[in-house]
Amino acid sequence: MQKEASIREPLILGHKTYHDITEDVCRSIEGKAPKTWYVIFGVALILGLFGIGCILYLLGTGIGTWGLNKTVQWAWDITNFVWWVGIGHAGTLISAVLLLFRQKWRMAINRAAEAMTIFAVFMAGLFPLIHMGRLWVGYWVMPIPNQFGSLWVNFNSPLLWDVFAISTYLSVGFVFWYIGLLPDFATIRDRAKNPVSKKMYSILSFGWSGRAKHWNRFEIVSLVLAGLATPLVFSVHSIVSFDFATSVIPGWHTTIFPPYFVAGAVFSGFAMVQTIMLVVRKGLKLEAYLHVKHIEYMNIVIMVTGSIVGVAYLTELFMSWYSGVEYESYAFINRATGPYWWAYAAMMTCNVVSPQLMWFKKLRRSLLFTFFISIVVNIGMWFERFVIIVTSLHQDYLPSSWSMFHPTWVDIGIYIGTIGLFFVFYLAFARYFPILPIAELKTILKSSGESYKNDTAPGRNKPVPALAAAAAAVQEVVAPVAEIETPKVEAPEVDVVIPPVETLKSTAKPASETVSAEEKENRISSLIEKLGKGSADSKDDLKLISGVGPKLEGTLNDIGIYTFEQVSKMSKAEYDLLDSITGTFPGRAERDNWAEQAKTLMNK
Repeated sequence: MQKEASIREPLILGHKTYHDITEDVCRSIEGKAPKTWYVIFGVALILGLFGIGCILYLLGTGIGTWGLNKTVQWAWDITNFVWWVGIGHAGTLISAVLLLFRQKWRMAINRAAEAMTIFAVFMAGLFPLIHMGRLWVGYWVMPIPNQFGSLWVNFNSPLLWDVFAISTYLSVGFVFWYIGLLPDFATIRDRAKNPVSKKMYSILSFGWSGRAKHWNRFEIVSLVLAGLATPLVFSVHSIVSFDFATSVIPGWHTTIFPPYFVAGAVFSGFAMVQTIMLVVRKGLKLEAYLHVKHIEYMNIVIMVTGSIVGVAYLTELFMSWYSGVEYESYAFINRATGPYWWAYAAMMTCNVVSPQLMWFKKLRRSLLFTFFISIVVNIGMWFERFVIIVTSLHQDYLPSSWSMFHPTWVDIGIYIGTIGLFFVFYLAFARYFPILPIAELKTILKSSGESYKNDTAPGRNKPVPALAAAAAAVQEVVAPVAEIETPKVEAPEVDVVIPPVETLKSTAKPASETVSAEEKENRISSLIEKLGKGSADSKDDLKLISGVGPKLEGTLNDIGIYTFEQVSKMSKAEYDLLDSITGTFPGRAERDNWAEQAKTLMNK
């Protein structure tokens, strides 16, 4: 296990054990959903259904229901498409790139970020399909041999590159996300009491048993997928930027778009992760696993990528002047001073000014401020895409064709609908899937857990009772010897005889003998009162519990513990009480988690 520097803040707060991690993450799945979950889910579902209704109306009536015209032929639809793709960018970065760099803090947010990626790409994919006007012929964008004469895709078009880039991104992202869920699905399967839930999670876990072979393959596949996904972090939004950069329209025809779009995508993606995870953290009581340190790390990424985006804005302005092309210069002057100046001002304020506030440590560690800024950033990134698309189109080379774009209720309805559908998917995910990676969090508990870093974890630095008794006996024998004064030269020699080791061993008493019979009986009575009385006639085979052998089973039976049900009620207090009674193998019951094993055996 890698030892982490004590100066680093812990990533898991509190006196958490492996069992606590499982309980905390599974609580939202195994328990009842709170009323607020149903309220938010209901609102999101209504918005999603309204959006679906708008899409059906659009398909039945035509693209004319949007606010497009002959001059502005791309507007809200493509703005929303690029915005959703950008939001989905953080998941791959967190999952793949941070995994390859072995960043432990990613483990608290990677599962939620991966899910966000998948759902955001779903929403993004809707807009190009709708923009075709005939959703049912969407398969024409694929290079499929057909009988339609000259119908074939144009491989020189960046719009076709979009199809391949986003479908690949979605496929790799989904597989990466699902592979990480397998061990956790198996954990929920083993804990499930409802037969339907047990069957469902059994299917989802693909027969995961936790064998060394499974873990080995899990690690290999995760690294391979991370290697495949890392280029996608840079390629997907670069290809999306080619939709604009390969054209000859002033304001679009620039080589800075690929890195500029990638930085903007990571910028907006991390902001959305912040927005969602701060709500989830509070709603699911996961403050111990997602806390100020994680927020600060993400805010640093937002600050850096926001600064890159700001430099890109300034570079665009400089190049429009330095190029000497009056059309290019006018495109940027029009953005800042033309009829859409308010959109440009919102973009610059939200994307350039607000991230710079993260230089102040107090602000970037403030949860309330972070939540506010995360929303501001995504508003600003939406305006960025709107400014790039609409302001570059609405006033072209021919002044007589200049026009303004005004969104219709269908434009707005479809956009709001996609937000509703996104949260419907996400809320369902948070309710039925483990939102934090149980297995991965356990791998960092002993290196980054607060109690382990401070040496206050249960069972650490506590003297073993039997050894303590032996040490006391040794001290009792050796103490008189230490008190003998050192003889002077003229005095006769004194022979000091130190007892042999066997004598010391014989004088050491086991911990159980150091407790009076009456005290021991009181402890046994107290333990049985907490666990409940068992009967020898209906006793279970306690040897099925890992760590319990024939001798220890006999000891437990002598105490009055016969059944799995009694063992399943044990907690920290009962474990310590049992250790004080038996005096053998202290800490074993807690370490091997007998209670959890007993619950599993009860369900079989």
